[in-house]
Amino acid sequence: MKPPADANADRPLDLVVQAPHLLAEDVDMLALLTGARGTDVPGRAGNDAVRLMAVESTEGVEAAAAAAGYDVALVPQSRLLEQVRLVAMDMDSTLITIECIDEIADLQGLKPQVAAITERAMRGEIDFPESLRRRVALLDGLPVEALARVYDERLVLSPGAERMLAGFRAVGARTLLVSGGFTFFTDRLRDRLGLDYTASNVLGVREGRLTGRVEGDVFDAGAKAARLREHAAALRGTDGLVVALGDGANDLPMLRAADVSIAYRAKPVVRAAATHAIDHCGLDAALNLFG
Repeated sequence: MKPPADANADRPLDLVVQAPHLLAEDVDMLALLTGARGTDVPGRAGNDAVRLMAVESTEGVEAAAAAAGYDVALVPQSRLLEQVRLVAMDMDSTLITIECIDEIADLQGLKPQVAAITERAMRGEIDFPESLRRRVALLDGLPVEALARVYDERLVLSPGAERMLAGFRAVGARTLLVSGGFTFFTDRLRDRLGLDYTASNVLGVREGRLTGRVEGDVFDAGAKAARLREHAAALRGTDGLVVALGDGANDLPMLRAADVSIAYRAKPVVRAAATHAIDHCGLDAALNLFG
């Protein structure tokens, strides 16, 4: 486990341990393993969490945490929640539990074909713009009403989403939802959750049916990162932090552009590139990664 990029070598690092349920004996073992000088309970999320203060070693921590089903993160004591100015997040499989295009396709009996393309794109095996065009082409002729059915009947927020947004909003952070998905969904989530900014793709529609095409340029990985940088330039200030959350390869440029990046129940390539990973807790666990 390596220190995060925003850590200062001259300042102590804490180990944040989180899970739906932590065992006291496991916490005691990790405290001994790390040589922690004390403990604190962050208490911002709906899960169990403990902060092991000023740890001296992390050897063996990742293996122990993985065996127990715990999320762990090495964080600088100097990183404060009040510093967060912008939180950017992906939509499908991050802010919400589903992949919208897969569920749209399911209504046309095409979910396996579309999901297979989605999975390859998420793993970074094929170019995202091309993969999106292929998937959308399969939806040609689907009634627009199918989109509303997916939103009303199948779209579910990820655990802890509303608590996370409320926590960041309480310190004045702005929220940005960027998605390789579609405006039909991002616009509704913006209104429902009070998000500040959204950006995504526009589905072509003619006479009440999908045309099987994306209108305009595809909003892809580079566009996500560019939109984050645009808002960050206006909001970061001199000492502010920009946070990004995502799960797929299409999120990597955005995650790299953030000060603190969080891989949420993500693909291995994303977990390896991010500052932190949340695999077992809800999105609100992100709040505990700040002092």
